[in-house]
Amino acid sequence: MSPVALTLSMFALMLGLMAVRVPIAVSMFVAGALGYLAQAGWLPLAYFLNTQAFARFASFDLSVIPLFILMGNFATQGGLSRALFQCAAAVMARFRGGLAMASVIASAAFGAICGSSVATAATITQVALPELKRHGYSGRLATGTLASGGTLGILIPPSVPLVIYAILTEQNIAKLFAAAMVPGLIAMCGYVLAIAVYVRLFPGHAPDHDDEDAPRLTLGVVWGVVPIALIFLLVFGGIYGGWFSPTEGAGVGAAATFLAALLKRELSWAKLARSFYATAATTAMIFLIFLGADLMNSALALTQVPNQLAALVAEWGLSPHAVVGAILVFYLISGAVMDELSVILLTIPIFFPMVMGLDFGMSQESTAIWFGIMVLMTVGFGLLTPPVGLNVYVVNGLARDVPIGESYRGVVPFLISDLVRTLALFFMPQISLWLVQYVG
Repeated sequence: MSPVALTLSMFALMLGLMAVRVPIAVSMFVAGALGYLAQAGWLPLAYFLNTQAFARFASFDLSVIPLFILMGNFATQGGLSRALFQCAAAVMARFRGGLAMASVIASAAFGAICGSSVATAATITQVALPELKRHGYSGRLATGTLASGGTLGILIPPSVPLVIYAILTEQNIAKLFAAAMVPGLIAMCGYVLAIAVYVRLFPGHAPDHDDEDAPRLTLGVVWGVVPIALIFLLVFGGIYGGWFSPTEGAGVGAAATFLAALLKRELSWAKLARSFYATAATTAMIFLIFLGADLMNSALALTQVPNQLAALVAEWGLSPHAVVGAILVFYLISGAVMDELSVILLTIPIFFPMVMGLDFGMSQESTAIWFGIMVLMTVGFGLLTPPVGLNVYVVNGLARDVPIGESYRGVVPFLISDLVRTLALFFMPQISLWLVQYVG
């Protein structure tokens, strides 16, 4: 079998296993193991399996992943989301569509201490959806807003996919976080603008006024968000101030979020246990995907097809932006059928060396950071688009009276906003690189 045919067979097997609901990590592992076995034989495969797990997980840098996940679980179980929504609602209720805008802002703020898109969507939905329904928002606008707002959980640091990208490409996590900050805020503002335009074009989906019985901006409401602001300042101020590394910052953030949850008196023993259990389950899932992707990528490296693909792209004489544009289209399609972590783990070892060989008129570090932000923006589309649309499924599952088709229609205005933002970042890298220059 030729290398190209073997490569296509591996991908076909992997996608076929995923289609019959085999876990993604197992699908990658089986396809990679058979491809490795076909090329190198049993003994090299056995040696690889014997050493790879330790080689991968002995890295201290990987500890940042469970710590940020634990930080997000403490925030979720500790009831910190309710205070965020109440404060945002009190500020935005005077605007038409204000409660939907408040949901977006609360999602962005919660994402700043969570790092997970699905957790952000699920947590804010439980708080905001009853209020949106009570004020007369349509199921389409309510679920579309909450699903889209959840994507801010991976756009605004800390972001677990961005941490994984940094580990795979050996880039500075703090600089990647800084690069994601401005695009994340632009995403939030873009979503707020999308709501403002939508409720004027389709007035039947939102009430004319939200401020009649919305929360009032009192000292108590403002005081409720102080712990969250302090956690954010402590973690990122400490990282960028040089007081501790991103890994240490994740540990400090987890401890501070735990204390904030205790002070709110909502973190029972059962919720504390759920926090650790959810962290262990999510971390195990990510680390198993690491192993599966490592084996798949090693089998692909043996075929030499990635190198041949890079050489072929060079021969075509395409502009660097055209090459990256084609890669992002691939991510857009892949994100619709695979979760973002799997896509990043499987493809970054293939595409990253290709991109780093192109000349964008920037330093190698700037190119790596900009490409990482573009990948993060693009895989976020997959959280909202069918057939997967994980955020849409999560939010729609909590809004049982809303048809799934209505939820998908509800995210269309936000996808338009995403497209405009992604194009702006693609053609103007300085937007995402502006803050990086201030990180030592």
